[in-house]
Amino acid sequence: MSTFHGLEMAKQALFTQQMGLYTTGHNLSNVNTEGFSRQRVNFEAMSPFPSASRNRPSIPGQLGTGVMAGTVQRIRDAYLDSQYRTQNSKTAYWETRATALNRMESFMNEMDETNGLSKTMNDFWKSLETLSTNPENAGARGVAVENGVMVAESFNHIATSLEQIQKDLRTQIGTYNDDTKEYDGKIGDANALLKQINDLNKQIGEVEPLGYLPNDLYDRRDRLIDELSSIIKIDVKYEKSGDSSLKIADGIAVIRLANQDGTPTNHVLLSATDRNLTDDKIGQFGVTDVSGKNAIGSITFTKAGDSNGNFEIENDDFLKYDGSLKALIETYGYVKQEGTETKITGDFSDTLERLNKLAENFAKAFNEVHQTGYVVLKEGETATDDKKGKAFFVTKDGSGSITAKNLAVSSEIREHPDLLAISSDGKFGNGDVAKKLAEVMTEPLKDNALGSQTSVKGYFQQIISKMAVDTRAANQRVANDNVLQQKIQNDRLSVSAVSIDEEMTNLLKFQHAYNASARSMTAMDEILDKIINSMGLVGR
Repeated sequence: MSTFHGLEMAKQALFTQQMGLYTTGHNLSNVNTEGFSRQRVNFEAMSPFPSASRNRPSIPGQLGTGVMAGTVQRIRDAYLDSQYRTQNSKTAYWETRATALNRMESFMNEMDETNGLSKTMNDFWKSLETLSTNPENAGARGVAVENGVMVAESFNHIATSLEQIQKDLRTQIGTYNDDTKEYDGKIGDANALLKQINDLNKQIGEVEPLGYLPNDLYDRRDRLIDELSSIIKIDVKYEKSGDSSLKIADGIAVIRLANQDGTPTNHVLLSATDRNLTDDKIGQFGVTDVSGKNAIGSITFTKAGDSNGNFEIENDDFLKYDGSLKALIETYGYVKQEGTETKITGDFSDTLERLNKLAENFAKAFNEVHQTGYVVLKEGETATDDKKGKAFFVTKDGSGSITAKNLAVSSEIREHPDLLAISSDGKFGNGDVAKKLAEVMTEPLKDNALGSQTSVKGYFQQIISKMAVDTRAANQRVANDNVLQQKIQNDRLSVSAVSIDEEMTNLLKFQHAYNASARSMTAMDEILDKIINSMGLVGR
């Protein structure tokens, strides 16, 4: 070992401690950067002297030759990442579902005692009760007709509002743009994320074989994968990028759809071999509508680089996966296979179907009773068939099918309230039919049209109760899952986040080590100065 080796060892120590200072500075600079994982320099002792060989010098033992920076590694826990993404899918699902259900509940207006269908139906019922005891009162007939109009308009408003929210949900799911040839909404987000992850895979695959760890690229990719996990439940594995890559390198991310229990499926969204493909060859999600039915038929995915490799995910299969996309499809409406039959289901589709059933059967039952009565006859008139009541509720567009959206009161009755048939015999002062009309609201409909012993009012309460239960359950799950997700996120941050206190401690540690290494170099310099300039003067 040469005398100058002490200088080399001190220089190597200076460079290594300096790298520690730089890395600490990088951590402190990114203390508020979202998704950043703290980094550390892995110090390694250099090979001792002498090495094992036949020509090794005879000295008491091997001597250390100093320190070197082996790698700059980020601190990350893959297990916590996997846990977080699984929980992130669940949380995003319930948050999206709760938001949609809360919007539905707000439009039903049942939390406000001054509005809502129940309020207007009660007002209609009370006006008919009043009319049954005071049938000769023309003003009471006018009030009853106007309250009937309010009932129809309440049905119209709720149905129109629910359909508008349903359209908003469809937009959020994603629609295809013929100009850009791409989807927007959640499907567009998923496709864009897959492309960005593929680009990062490509960059990482170019850097790792050179023996480097692209830590900042890893962080960017993990942040994108976290975002993707909120849209659809995924499984992420990593494959080695090259034979010369470091063993601790993360590698290329391979992404598959994951089952409810987290196990990967055969649906590969991004593979390790696809990273060199151009954007137009990257696999993409798509959606298949059921024409005119306000429902999703299925989700499709084009395998990267293989136009013939499309796979279609049926709803029964796709809805096993958590994520915001699943929640949007479930609330919007989708085709479900039940044995040999297919039906359209979903929160908004089901609510609209029940609302339409209520409007149709209520109008039918009300009209049947109304058509058995007579208008109040004038003196000298007789109760003939042409004096019988006509249909009170009709459709706006004149079609034969009554729905909540097109329910209306006959324009003829609206203009002439005296056509309200409330008498059983047409005699002045008879309001027997008005009482029967009021009972349509509260008495079970014949033939159990709305269910066993279920009235119009009771059926509507069933709709409201189910909606309230679903909404409350969704809100509760959001609260619970947010707690779990925050717990996992805190665990991740405890591993990966930058601690200012810890980094400041490291800063002092590396600074003192740097100063000590500099002092070691000064000592070696003094030794060399003594040898070169002060020795060999004896005898002069």
